[in-house]
Amino acid sequence: MAKAATKKETSVEEKLDGLYELQLIDSEIDRIRTIRGELPLEVQDLEDELEGLDTRIAKLEEEIATFEKDISDRKNSNKEAEIAIAKYKEQQNNVRNNREFESISKEIEYQELEIKLNEKRSKESKAKIAHKKEVLDEAKERRELRANDLAAKKSELDEIIAETQAQEEKLLKKSAAALKKMDTRLANAYTRLRENAKNGLAVVPVDRDSCGGCFNKIPPQRQLDIQTKKKVITCEHCGRILVPSTEEVEA
Repeated sequence: MAKAATKKETSVEEKLDGLYELQLIDSEIDRIRTIRGELPLEVQDLEDELEGLDTRIAKLEEEIATFEKDISDRKNSNKEAEIAIAKYKEQQNNVRNNREFESISKEIEYQELEIKLNEKRSKESKAKIAHKKEVLDEAKERRELRANDLAAKKSELDEIIAETQAQEEKLLKKSAAALKKMDTRLANAYTRLRENAKNGLAVVPVDRDSCGGCFNKIPPQRQLDIQTKKKVITCEHCGRILVPSTEEVEA
């Protein structure tokens, strides 16, 4: 009876190549998530600007309405003053002495001054309304432009999100499959390093005689050991797993 074939043990070189390939996959996932995280900021800025413009437009319309009400109130006040003047003039025809005549004359003079003051204030309010309307028209025009920009940007963003989500899901499956092929000890070490690194780099190449993660110099003998891929070597400073640079591999 033939013996069952024994499973070939994975070499250190294959493990390191697998780890680096996994790192490239996960770095691409990180890049996609970063892009997707930054893209909504422009949309948020436009939404904030629109909200600000809406507040400004509402305030301008409220101010215009206040000035218009003031003009209307002053117009009504002038009508009342004119009625009062006509009444006082009629009373002057029936006065019994100069004292009463002067008293009524003062009332008429006061009402006439009120009419003049109302006309002056109304004229000022009309000038303010004209200015506010110019500013309002500009704000409405800007709002329309920004609303169009927002609609276009949201549409573009939705397409990009849909596209990157599909790409991310594909890469996540690839990453999970690659991680599953590794022995448990290496897989756990890789995951732990990824979680602790700010940039998500657990496996880095040697770049210009330095660690590709923390950029600290690596001694020449240690670089030779890394190039041979005979054992898993980590950076003495940051703990990341080190692999030869792609340039060295291609050379």
